[in-house]
Amino acid sequence: MCVLLLDHTGEIAKRQDQSSLSSLWPFNGLLSYYRTQAEMGHTCRGTINLATANIAVEDSCNFVISNGGAQTYHLKASSEVERQRWITALELAKAKAVRMQAESDDSGDDCPSSSSPPSAQGGGARCSEVQSTLRTLGSKVEDLSTCNDLIAKHGSALQRSLSELEGLRLGGETGDKIRQVTERATLFRITSNAMINACRDFLALAQTHSKRWQKALQSEREQRVRLEETLEQLAKQHNNLERAFRGATVLPASQANSATDRKGSAPGKGDMSDEDEENEFFDAMEDAPEFITVPADPKYHRRSGSNVSGFSSEIGMDDQSLDEQSLVFNAESPQPQEVEPVKKRRSRIPDKPNYSLNLWSIMKNCIGKELSKIPMPVNFNEPISMLQRLSEDLEYCELLDKAAKCQSSLEQLCYVAAFTVSSYSTTVHRTGKPFNPLLGETYELDRLRESGYRSLCEQVSHHPPAAAHHVISERGWTLRQEIALASKFRGKYLSIMPLGSIHCLFEKSNNHYSWKKVTTTVHNIIVGKLWIDQSGEIDVVNHQTGDHCHLKFAPYSYFSRDVARKVTGVVTDKEGKAHYVLSGTWDEKMEFSRVMQSSKGGMGGGVENGMESKQKTVYQTLRARELWKKNPLPEGAETMYYFSSLALTLNEAEEGVAPTDSRMRPDQRLMEAGRWEEANAEKQRLEEKQRSVRREREREAARTANPAEEDLNEDSATDSSLKTETLQTPLSPPYKSTHQDNYKALWFERNEDPVTGESMHIYKGGYWETKDQGNWDVCPSIF
Repeated sequence: MCVLLLDHTGEIAKRQDQSSLSSLWPFNGLLSYYRTQAEMGHTCRGTINLATANIAVEDSCNFVISNGGAQTYHLKASSEVERQRWITALELAKAKAVRMQAESDDSGDDCPSSSSPPSAQGGGARCSEVQSTLRTLGSKVEDLSTCNDLIAKHGSALQRSLSELEGLRLGGETGDKIRQVTERATLFRITSNAMINACRDFLALAQTHSKRWQKALQSEREQRVRLEETLEQLAKQHNNLERAFRGATVLPASQANSATDRKGSAPGKGDMSDEDEENEFFDAMEDAPEFITVPADPKYHRRSGSNVSGFSSEIGMDDQSLDEQSLVFNAESPQPQEVEPVKKRRSRIPDKPNYSLNLWSIMKNCIGKELSKIPMPVNFNEPISMLQRLSEDLEYCELLDKAAKCQSSLEQLCYVAAFTVSSYSTTVHRTGKPFNPLLGETYELDRLRESGYRSLCEQVSHHPPAAAHHVISERGWTLRQEIALASKFRGKYLSIMPLGSIHCLFEKSNNHYSWKKVTTTVHNIIVGKLWIDQSGEIDVVNHQTGDHCHLKFAPYSYFSRDVARKVTGVVTDKEGKAHYVLSGTWDEKMEFSRVMQSSKGGMGGGVENGMESKQKTVYQTLRARELWKKNPLPEGAETMYYFSSLALTLNEAEEGVAPTDSRMRPDQRLMEAGRWEEANAEKQRLEEKQRSVRREREREAARTANPAEEDLNEDSATDSSLKTETLQTPLSPPYKSTHQDNYKALWFERNEDPVTGESMHIYKGGYWETKDQGNWDVCPSIF
């Protein structure tokens, strides 16, 4: 900052240190003035930006500094020489301020920012130093240029004075002219001294930094050589890894065993049971060639290459899914069958119409009607039923195929846990509500030729709505579930709580797994764009071995730093020992890591006052491997209700299905075709038909139970007719209703699960045999 000390008259006060004009040059391009030195710490009388200031001379001792606006300073020096010294210093300061302003516009491009990564901080510091030095040198060069202009200016003035002196006759004016020439010469000397000082500073700075630049240049050359050598080594290692990988992918299991034995390692033989962990593990750096391994630390271990299992990550393979080649050579695994699709499935449905939803058009139809008889329009739906939505859980059935081939129950549990998470991947963009199935409605999904399974769903209850689902696969697993839905409207969002359990049984190991679903939340029901979140906890339990997987679906939080839709889990045995850690997101992928060691973090431990002290468990794991990854949506999915490839085929017409199949539902078929007005009318007709059947069934049940109270029960049944598309009260199986109803499901019957003791609808058989016969006389007419 350039400082002017003024007295009360506006005269420039003399500084004690006037030996160097550089002390007056600004650091930030501003000119400030004070009346005394004591004011410099607290009271500034005014400030002008020198970059835009205008400096003008009024007479021999006065000059003016103005910013072209409201600020104008009239200053007076003690003499013309003193005035010229100030003007020279101010002109130099103005030139420097202009350069500083120009440099500030692009200073961000000179060197890396402070947020550079740590690896670039060293180079960034050197760059900053060099750039700073170059800017200083450039500033000195500009000072020299300014001094040169001033010398030329004052030199011309001196030359004119001398010329005038020569033209005068000696007389009274001689003394004045001589004095003027002397002052001009003095000014020229002052300017020349300033230029000499600037040259001296430039030379000193150049000499000081010359050796440093030489060292920096040499260091940069050496670093470049080392970098080139490192890149060459990495290229060679990459080439070796590629050759080793190509060799490993075609190496039969028998050759892998013999090659491993010849290497001298002593891996454990037989199965991959967790009781023999210490015998089966060995140092990852001792044996390498047959399989690709990238150990992060020599203390990490991997399993023997001779132990072939469905979980190939244990042998160090870079697998993103199950090692199919290992399964082929597993003697206990069934031979793969050639895939022969029954037919080519469709890949598109009609685009969703762009119908705007007029709330008033819905409300005006409610005038004078009972609330229980108000149908919700199909505008809120998607053209599949809830039964088809349950069948869509089988999108990633290959996870259960791989689980069926695992020899370790803990590895199998990892795949089952990934399957539970994968069932939510299709919901991330699916804000439409599936059609509520009619009572007795069914849906079959026969993928025996393509994927080896057959699936059957049936709506077994309507109050509350509950569906039973049974899947049997030729690849060694069976899945069954009974799910009821309870929902609560909480103002801004709607919570949907699935009730009931899902069971998965594996034929080979007799392992029986069960789990429940988490809560689905639909946000922005009233205002804003709808979006869906999954939150809660899932416990996948193996009732045969006691193994357990605890999954946690983290709810979305605007203030959380975690990734959205995060899922974490830990797989433990019946003793509570952790073996695997699962992590990922329910809409993208899941990974697992083998736990090598676990420890409690935090301070303290044990049990205090009946509660465990809060401690975080720290797991030391191997490198994460991919268990499951979501398939990409088909092209144009945003115009087809964001359906997945499987969902696009769920409502495709097929021959030979039951007359109660969801594919035969007319309102759903009309909606898919884009005829929404007709779909709404048909939907209302089906619901009224269902109410009539329900009332008749209740009257029959009441007549059978107590004929004397028939009339009373008939009136009660009429008042409690079916409520369509309304929120239900949470109930748990068995789903007991206040209605007297003797309805029994056609293909399922209520039984007690022999392992869990839970009462649920279990498939009793007969559907596929009836389909083979082509006789559907037992099916009711619900459409």
